Amino acid sequence: MIKLKIKIPTSINIQDFFGKENENIIAIENAFPTIKIISRGEVIQAQGSEKHLDSFNIVLNKIFEYWEKYRKLTVKDIKNIIKSDLKEKVFISENKEIILHGTNGKSIKTHTVNQSKIVENIDKYDMLFAVGPAGTGKTYTSVALAVKALKEKLVKRIILTRPAVEAGESLGFLPGDFKEKLDPYMQPLYDALQDMIPEEKLEDYLKKNVIQIAPLAFMRGRTLDNAFVILDEAQNTNVLQMKMFLTRMGKNAKFIITGDPQQSDLKSKDSSGLIDSIKRLEKIKEIGFVYLNEKDIIRHKIVTKIIKAYEK
Repeated sequence: MIKLKIKIPTSINIQDFFGKENENIIAIENAFPTIKIISRGEVIQAQGSEKHLDSFNIVLNKIFEYWEKYRKLTVKDIKNIIKSDLKEKVFISENKEIILHGTNGKSIKTHTVNQSKIVENIDKYDMLFAVGPAGTGKTYTSVALAVKALKEKLVKRIILTRPAVEAGESLGFLPGDFKEKLDPYMQPLYDALQDMIPEEKLEDYLKKNVIQIAPLAFMRGRTLDNAFVILDEAQNTNVLQMKMFLTRMGKNAKFIITGDPQQSDLKSKDSSGLIDSIKRLEKIKEIGFVYLNEKDIIRHKIVTKIIKAYEK
């Protein structure tokens, strides 16, 4: 038996959500007789099999989305939502596809057309390039797909890597051993994982090397089988590093390469491995390419204007 805790979003009025004499939550409980459901304030606890909890999680998040859209919820609404086909991919609205449910029941989903293309293309291709400016969600979406593949047991491990090229800072001046020096540089990858995997489970995965986060140099000489591998900040690889990485691909592996050719921290004498690889590989039909742009930026709206200003 597995336990699941889901926090009701703060935007939802709990009393109205539960309904008169808790009729709404009772309707949800009746729809899932194999799951033990306990409601405590803003937290809903559920216990049952992984399969049934996944269905429960999907339905509950559909109900949350319905409330936030219409600001009302009746027993009839709940029954209509539950009747929907749970095996069907869940679309909250156009171009907002749920990839998985993260910590505290958070829906990890796409927000733009090109983010949805990343999701679609990873099913078609074992190797995929996701290229675009900062803030377009290419890394976050890729990590979500890796976690989903691990959860569904399509792969045995996740490997996240970045070239150790500093953006104007020197790791040598930072305190601590090599791991402590490197951890801040790898922090964006940890941040994404923490949204998707509960803290204790994530620590266990990291300890057992089910999830590995390491600099690109650590990939040399390895064959990466049964793994979902993400090379982040690929614009900071040189040509030889990129070739080394791409040729690590083993059996039953998925590779996603993300980067922004406009944000290279390489010295001018070095040629970006990302730019070079796109030119060399874009005609290989077994490799997918998704190009994101300023329309995909999901950070503060001013970021789009900043990027346009620098492009000029």
